[in-house]
Amino acid sequence: MKNELIFIPLLAQVLLTAIIWMVMYRTRIGEMRRKRIRPQALANTDTARGLLADVSGPAHNFSNLFEIPVLFYVATISIYVTEFVSLIFITLLGLFVVLRGIHSIIHITTNRVIQRFYVYLVSTSVLWLIWVLFAWHLFIEA
Repeated sequence: MKNELIFIPLLAQVLLTAIIWMVMYRTRIGEMRRKRIRPQALANTDTARGLLADVSGPAHNFSNLFEIPVLFYVATISIYVTEFVSLIFITLLGLFVVLRGIHSIIHITTNRVIQRFYVYLVSTSVLWLIWVLFAWHLFIEA
């Protein structure tokens, strides 16, 4: 197996982040045009939140993609550098990305909190499992 295959989930996560970024700005610009909001009126974050209700879902989701997923990026690179790449790691990393994609879809559409929470819980549990397996390979099997 080529070790570089581990970067497929990483690139998919970057793509997900880019898509949410585009949705966020498309929504923001559309709302600004509809409400005739001048860009300078958004100079203050608190004021922007009050003026731009439609963009809150995509904006919060975009921020979420820089929270727990940071551990995903570090895990991916750590697994690659230590040459622990295996089908199980690639599968788990891919599952994490799919679940984060579902989380994003829920967050920017229906925003049903309980559904979003369960997907978040499962995706984060997958990430913790990745870290446990990585630590196992690093310290137990070494």
